[in-house]
Amino acid sequence: MRVPLSWLREYVEVAPDVTPEDVLASLVAVGFEEEDVHRFEISGPVVVGQVLEFAPEPQTNGKTINWCQVDVGEANGGVRGIVCGAHNFTAGDKVVVTLPGAVLPGPFPIAARKTYGHVSDGMIASARELGLGDEHDGILRLADLGIDAPVGADAIALLGLDDVAVEINVTPDRGYALSMRGVAREYAHATGAAFRDPGERLWDELGQPEGGFAVAVADDAPIRGNVGASEFVVRVVRDVDPSAPTPPWMIARLVLAGIRSISVLVDITNYVMLELGNPIHGYDLDKLSGGITVRRARPGEKLTTLDDQVRTLDVQDLLITDDSGPIGLAGVMGGGATEISASTRNVLIEAATFDPVTIARSARRHKLPSEASRRFERGVDPAIPFVAARRVADLMVELAGGTLDSEVGGALFTAYQQEGIFLPKTFVPGLIGVDYTAEEITGALEMIGCDVVDVEGLRAGGPQWAVTPPSWRPDLTDKWTLAEEVARIHGLDRVPSVLPTPPSGRGWTAEQQGRRRVANALAAAGLVETPSFPFTTAAHNDAYGDLRGTAAGVPLPGIKLANPLDGQAPYLRRSLVPGLLQVAHRNLARGFTDLALFELGAVFLPEPGVEYGTATVPPLAQRPDDETLAALDAALPPQPRHVGVLLAGDAIAKQPGLAAVPVSIADVIDAVRVIAAAAGVSADVVQAESAAGHPALHPGRTGIVTVGGAAVGYLGELLPQVTEDADLHGRVYVAELDLDALLSAAGERVVAASLSTQTPATQDVSLVVDAEVAAADVRRALVDGCGALLESLRLVDDYRGPGVPDGTKSLTFALLFRAGDRTLTAAEATDAKLQGVQLAAERFAAKLRD
Repeated sequence: MRVPLSWLREYVEVAPDVTPEDVLASLVAVGFEEEDVHRFEISGPVVVGQVLEFAPEPQTNGKTINWCQVDVGEANGGVRGIVCGAHNFTAGDKVVVTLPGAVLPGPFPIAARKTYGHVSDGMIASARELGLGDEHDGILRLADLGIDAPVGADAIALLGLDDVAVEINVTPDRGYALSMRGVAREYAHATGAAFRDPGERLWDELGQPEGGFAVAVADDAPIRGNVGASEFVVRVVRDVDPSAPTPPWMIARLVLAGIRSISVLVDITNYVMLELGNPIHGYDLDKLSGGITVRRARPGEKLTTLDDQVRTLDVQDLLITDDSGPIGLAGVMGGGATEISASTRNVLIEAATFDPVTIARSARRHKLPSEASRRFERGVDPAIPFVAARRVADLMVELAGGTLDSEVGGALFTAYQQEGIFLPKTFVPGLIGVDYTAEEITGALEMIGCDVVDVEGLRAGGPQWAVTPPSWRPDLTDKWTLAEEVARIHGLDRVPSVLPTPPSGRGWTAEQQGRRRVANALAAAGLVETPSFPFTTAAHNDAYGDLRGTAAGVPLPGIKLANPLDGQAPYLRRSLVPGLLQVAHRNLARGFTDLALFELGAVFLPEPGVEYGTATVPPLAQRPDDETLAALDAALPPQPRHVGVLLAGDAIAKQPGLAAVPVSIADVIDAVRVIAAAAGVSADVVQAESAAGHPALHPGRTGIVTVGGAAVGYLGELLPQVTEDADLHGRVYVAELDLDALLSAAGERVVAASLSTQTPATQDVSLVVDAEVAAADVRRALVDGCGALLESLRLVDDYRGPGVPDGTKSLTFALLFRAGDRTLTAAEATDAKLQGVQLAAERFAAKLRD
């Protein structure tokens, strides 16, 4: 909201020495946000001049210029010669002259310069050059503005170009501040200055006709039970002069407020909207057919709005209609068929109160935000339309020479009654944390316009006030919003900064702790976390599959968004790998070739044959019950959390005396082991002979990650074609695990274990098994067989060649045994080892290597 200070001073006392920055500071103190300061960016000398004579001079380029003699007053140098290219003036006209040294918006400095064979000692200005509008068909004639000022007078002050406006950001719940009336009231709250309400007029003074023009509301489909129009006031002004000039003070204020001047009749409606906060629409009365009916649109109806766009209407749109059909989109924009034009002689003025939800939906549906919809969707004071309609009529009589028809008019009015709010006397201090006195609380509420009545002893529940908010504050709905107003009026700087004490027993859940451990462990291992958007394409979903695709071997459907952020990627991801590849490509394009990335995030895995997204979303203003929430949850696909890893480039950079070591399958296996250790589980990696449902992975270089024999993820090398399609170079390794499954398998996690002081016993064992037997299976057999004395076991060699039979391999394991209460003997360690060897022999026919 832009607030011209000269306008603000009409309704509240603003000291002459107050700067725009001071005004902004005061408004910030009562909860608004400072945006900017707007000026006309013009400096003098800019004066009133009178054209004494001029001589047209045709030029060789086909243009005719006028060599003018202009009197700018003795104090400004008397008569000056000025070259002017406009032709819309005659001798004797008074004009605006910018003398050398002046600076116009742009900036455009004015100086005496030689042009067309003359020295032009200044410039005769147009409205656009002065910043007063877009009109540039000729110079600005003061007679066109109805001004007769002495020659040499300061034109900047005369045209209101010395005014300044402050701009504030108005939050959606404070729509009353989208008006000079509302801002002036808030400035009075902040400074204690006297406030004069322009909306206070006696009913008898308004002189509202009781009839003469038919007005009806026929809303057969109200939204949330609210009729589209609760109030509709019309007044008639006859015999207006649409060519009458808009006063310069009004033009200047409108321009500073961000609205261009169009014509006197339209300017008046915009001026009153800014003044009182009630949008006004004017109709050419002679173009109307019969009376006005406010109703919902019918299927297939169309309307040509003021921007010359033909709009297909929705059945929820609220329309202004006459006997010919729709003539306006209520609260958003009028129709072209009845607009005010240069031929208008009789004006019908409309001031109404519309349902905010209806107006907001129409404006968004048609992508047609307007100054009117901006105010209606935030709520307009239901007590102001009668005043606003009469204010517009009075200005049209004053500025456009019209006559108010006291016999013809109409109104529909729904009695407005604001619900009272019971406010316990101890509630505000207890909520805000400030010891406000009763006088401070009631004083603040009465200052903003509330009616406060002490009901102590008249109602159960302890000492209370009954508070009735004013009509212009629909945002005050409960005791919490009243408490906020008390804090705002008395200054938020009084609210102490006190850190809340968390209740005992709260903190991260076990799942949150597990996810934090995994992320911290990967970061400590040298990987970088790179969160990405969960959106992808159908091709990427099919190319990278998901963990269940590995198990089931069947493709799964994707979830497509109805309103995606990116139309090229409208699907929710089933895998983290596509996002990691995009991050890798972006880094590679910026010169980062050695990458170790990871991401923790949700994936979306719809069940085959299940239709999602079918639940009905309740209205925004309605609190959903448990059954509705359950239906909404059921309409969502499973969303497990996964952890993904991508490695590319070199694991160890080139160094003096050491060649670069590229990443390998061993590095991605180590990353999986880091994840498993942080999650608190023991994971095995089993080589897969094919991509096993993951067509992006290299057959033979793919591993399945298992925990307790159940698959929880995969790792491997991407196919060269996949790497090339992703614009990456060299070998790229990825891993993706179901983090929820890992943490679930971990169960209750012991945070720390006691360190044993007993001496360990070490043993080695080499077992010969069939080459097809996975080392992880043999390792598991040794762990199961060795029993509780085994502390750790590690594969140290996998040998295939001379010395072992063809089709077999020798696996060497390093075992460490320890007892918690004694030092183990070599015989005890050997017996435990042989038990493990025996179990491996039973499961896989393993033999000790000679």
